[in-house]
Amino acid sequence: MASRGGPLDDILRELSSGAIGVDEARKRINLHSIDRIQEMAKLDAGRQQRSGAPEVVYAESKELRDTLSIMSRIVAASGSAVVSRIRPEHMDETVSHARTLGRVETGLRCSTVHVRSGEPPSPRGTVGILAAGTSDIGVAEEARLMAGAMGCACLTAYDVGVAGLHRLLPELKKFVEGGASAVVAAAGMEGALATVTASLVDVPVIGVPVSVGYGHGGGGEGALSSMLQSCSLGLAVVNIDNGIGAGALAASIARQAA
Repeated sequence: MASRGGPLDDILRELSSGAIGVDEARKRINLHSIDRIQEMAKLDAGRQQRSGAPEVVYAESKELRDTLSIMSRIVAASGSAVVSRIRPEHMDETVSHARTLGRVETGLRCSTVHVRSGEPPSPRGTVGILAAGTSDIGVAEEARLMAGAMGCACLTAYDVGVAGLHRLLPELKKFVEGGASAVVAAAGMEGALATVTASLVDVPVIGVPVSVGYGHGGGGEGALSSMLQSCSLGLAVVNIDNGIGAGALAASIARQAA
């Protein structure tokens, strides 16, 4: 009979008494950890079918074993999962484990991965994704992975910020010609790319302030304030570095337009 101390105390008691060895104790502790995650994480396996968005595992505050366990359960239940904000020391093992579950897509300078166990669906809707500078690419790629996980085709143009406005115009023309129904604009510093883009296209623009900058308004706060104060119509703004939210919103718009 289990003692009031709980399963872990029982395992340690048996180990100290010599009833079980170290390997058996480690195995039981791992199994207990899996059971604990199954009890804690309330998965929403029907989310993608219901809303178009897969369930997202926010990995930054999780232990590696917990992230891998939850990811495995989501893929088994729904066929697709996005794991975001993976800690650098966990990235290689997370990607390796994801490859045992299905096809894995990663992003440039990005700590997010998408894994799918079956064939990808036919594209439904097109999203354009902009990054003002090379420092903004990771957040833009997070948006791309999320929009792709929702079944959208993605057009990308990076390093097209307003410091060289001539670089932006040809890319926006490609987005229009490619049928983009929404555009994500990721920008740090003063965040002007989102305002300029919204003034030039006739589709919704989602601005993503990026935590790039220094001095007054650093850490993305300057870009956030600038985007929120924009006088360009058709611009919505998500929180700082929220590429996941921007990609999901853009994909929802594009899917409806399609």
